[in-house]
Amino acid sequence: MFHPARQCMSRWTFRLLFMTIIGSGILWLWLSRSGTGCGSSKECYEVLINTARRVSSTTIPTSKQEEPVVLEEYKSMLSPVEAEYARLTDHARVKGAFVALARNSEVYAMRSSMRYLEDRFNRKYNYPWIFLNEEPFTDEFKNLTRQMTNAETFYGQVPTEHWSYPDWINQTYAQECRQKMADQGIVYGGSESYRHMCRFQSGFFVLHPLLDDLDYYWRVEPGVKFSCDIDYDPFRLMKERDLKYGFTIALQEYFATVPTLWDRTSEFINEHPEFIYPRTRPDSLFSMVTDDDGASYNLCHFWSNFEIGAVSFLRSEAYQSYFRHLDQAGGFFYERWGDAPVHSIAVALMLNANEVHWFYDIGYKHDFFEHCPTEPEWLVHGKCYCEPNTSFDFTAGSCASKYLEITNTTTGHYIVARDN
Repeated sequence: MFHPARQCMSRWTFRLLFMTIIGSGILWLWLSRSGTGCGSSKECYEVLINTARRVSSTTIPTSKQEEPVVLEEYKSMLSPVEAEYARLTDHARVKGAFVALARNSEVYAMRSSMRYLEDRFNRKYNYPWIFLNEEPFTDEFKNLTRQMTNAETFYGQVPTEHWSYPDWINQTYAQECRQKMADQGIVYGGSESYRHMCRFQSGFFVLHPLLDDLDYYWRVEPGVKFSCDIDYDPFRLMKERDLKYGFTIALQEYFATVPTLWDRTSEFINEHPEFIYPRTRPDSLFSMVTDDDGASYNLCHFWSNFEIGAVSFLRSEAYQSYFRHLDQAGGFFYERWGDAPVHSIAVALMLNANEVHWFYDIGYKHDFFEHCPTEPEWLVHGKCYCEPNTSFDFTAGSCASKYLEITNTTTGHYIVARDN
């Protein structure tokens, strides 16, 4: 980065050194001829060196002395928004990491996701990567993922108790439920492993020891795409604004996968009012998940395959109590409860609007669903490659408009990126 004060000081120092050398040479000639001050070439040399040392020891303002003053003057001239953006781009990392649940067979899809994020963001910040798997990672997976980043990489295995049936689940009945859903053509309806994954992502992943030193996690899945340059640090944004949860896509869930989820949630609300944010407050998010004051679930949720969250929120007693209540009900196995509606309902019940952020300026695609910014021009075509018309945000099935409505905001409210 160009520093006027630093460059000016370096020129000043060079000029002084040059003048010192020339002046010292003239002084040496004068001393050698005058007969005063030195009687031999050796004595004249010593006089010359001592003189040069006295001159060079003259106090010169250095860049280290001047730069803080200049920087503080610059900061004092910034608006609050500009000052925040300066902090978001100063490359001072917070305690954050990417967290990916991946199988060994998904290594190339994982490498693809990493390449997008490294190119768009992490090559400037080097946040670590944490990989989790219900089986031990192969050396091939480790080597091929390490090659995609200069950041540290960590590999952990999911504890058996977090990827198996708890004692209270009737496995015979669970298998019958899966078969019924498969016969109905429900996506992942017959998958047993998908249900273990949803349960793990709903409540257990955040408890893994590899996340113990983190304040924030950024969930990344194999085979996703990031279509916009991310110049600022989303992790730092979470800390600066005291955010607890961030998303890019909001959509409706399939009712057939969660027919009793709201019933069990209503039980929890009645049993633990101390964990529920007052729905009468203007910044309540309760209306994000219900259109009839809590009588039913409107199926809206934040798609959790992209989420940036506070570890403290998902580890809180409030959230973990909610997860345990749902886990005891058995819906992860008897139905097909996903981690996205579970996370989202908890966010709407326990957090307020100021603690949640729509990462509108981060283009993202998972499967056939894509979020692409549609305004302003400098963001759409200056920082992103995605086609705005492909964005899911304001099409049927999206809950983005509802989110803007209940928070009384516009898309511009969520643009953190700046025009170059």
